[in-house]
Amino acid sequence: MPQLLLVDDDPDLIRKQVEHAFRGEGVTVAVARTGREGLEQAKTLSPSVILLDVRLPDLTGLEVYSQLRAFDRRTPVVFITSTTNTDTAIEAMKLGAYDYLFKPLDLQQLRRIVGQALEVSRLMLKPAVLTEVPPEDDRGDVIVGLCPAMREVYKAIGRVAAQNVIVLITGESGTGKELVARAIYQHSHRADGPFLAINCAAIPENLLESELFGHEKGAFTGADRKRIGKFEQCTGGTLFLDEIGDMPQITQGKVLRLLQDQTFERVGGNETIKTDVRIIAATNRPLLQMAERGEFRSDLFYRLGVFNIHLPPLRDRGEDLPHLVRHYLRRFNRELTRDVREVPSETAELLARHPWPGNIRELQSVLKQSLLRATGHVLLPTFLPESFTRPSPIPEPASDGRWPLAQFVRGLLEAGGNNIYDAIHRELDRLVLPMILEHTEGNQLRAAELLGIARKTLRMRLRELDLKVSRTVEPDEGE
Repeated sequence: MPQLLLVDDDPDLIRKQVEHAFRGEGVTVAVARTGREGLEQAKTLSPSVILLDVRLPDLTGLEVYSQLRAFDRRTPVVFITSTTNTDTAIEAMKLGAYDYLFKPLDLQQLRRIVGQALEVSRLMLKPAVLTEVPPEDDRGDVIVGLCPAMREVYKAIGRVAAQNVIVLITGESGTGKELVARAIYQHSHRADGPFLAINCAAIPENLLESELFGHEKGAFTGADRKRIGKFEQCTGGTLFLDEIGDMPQITQGKVLRLLQDQTFERVGGNETIKTDVRIIAATNRPLLQMAERGEFRSDLFYRLGVFNIHLPPLRDRGEDLPHLVRHYLRRFNRELTRDVREVPSETAELLARHPWPGNIRELQSVLKQSLLRATGHVLLPTFLPESFTRPSPIPEPASDGRWPLAQFVRGLLEAGGNNIYDAIHRELDRLVLPMILEHTEGNQLRAAELLGIARKTLRMRLRELDLKVSRTVEPDEGE
């Protein structure tokens, strides 16, 4: 259960505001009226987030923050100030504080900033578990996998976690890219430092650069105070850039420079700022093809591609599905106060036939819907969403292996997923590339010529889709 620690010499009003802002979400609030009391409670309670007043009767907020950082660098700290002079709070943010709020508190802003800080705390403190066999308990976020592709993912995490290199995680939406990023962070030498996540697709283009690099007061309309960006906040830690394929090209240029020499300037400023941040990026988009079309900077693509981890879609992890179903049933039984223990063969067959365009995220949604409809201890087929049990108007795939495109697209639409265009082309490549390579007897150069693409594009696509190619090369082929 999330817990906030409020360190303020007059906490009554703020406590009521916090409890009102997070009513019904299980957030509890502990109070300390002095800096020393706050330090003791922080050690005892290990709170999810700390709200820290700049002015306290015994210590300054910056002194308290410095001592907090000495024994815990991961708990997000949000400063509270009653003055228009924000120098102390800005100085703390340079050292890694999460953000600051002005008194009297604005409830909407309080909920937004503290809500984001709670999510940051979850990412840093909740263990990311990657295992072949589901654990008996449900602690942490778990990605389960027995299939060869997932075992390769585990090996890759083990190889790269301790190395201070950039990692690019690829895979469709819902495959668990954030979880892999957290596992890399938690097994790295930076595990005691901050872990911040930015969804590049969720932040408006005109605000993303400020979010990442910060800005100076007056840099643009509405910039009424200096802002410290995530690259500066996250010094000594790890920054996860999710959906980096949606990052504007202007911002890509600044990120490229940062990756090269770990320096940048705030928006509207000319001071060169040095940072020390490890970057983990993720995308569900085909960056190589985007780079070839000029939609993504090729120099940034190659800089990001130092080490790539590709997550397979759920439909290609057949032997993992029963384990995942059992794991999530046990977890959601507890959350939804259900007691479904058995999955009969009829239900398992329906689940196995589904294309899962939304991957693990869709599986979780389907199981939650099913449990809410369930009665008794058995997950009957009638408890599944209607799309699983109603007769399909689309004929079964023909014996000649033709791909049921309409059925696949309908599944994507019913799952409510995004990036449908990329998902369709990924599935098309899974069908077409093996056929072309079979025709060329594994000759990738000839296959690339038939497809009308560069050979390196073909190779990259085969790696992304985890498609294996074998052939016998004659000595005179020059391959």
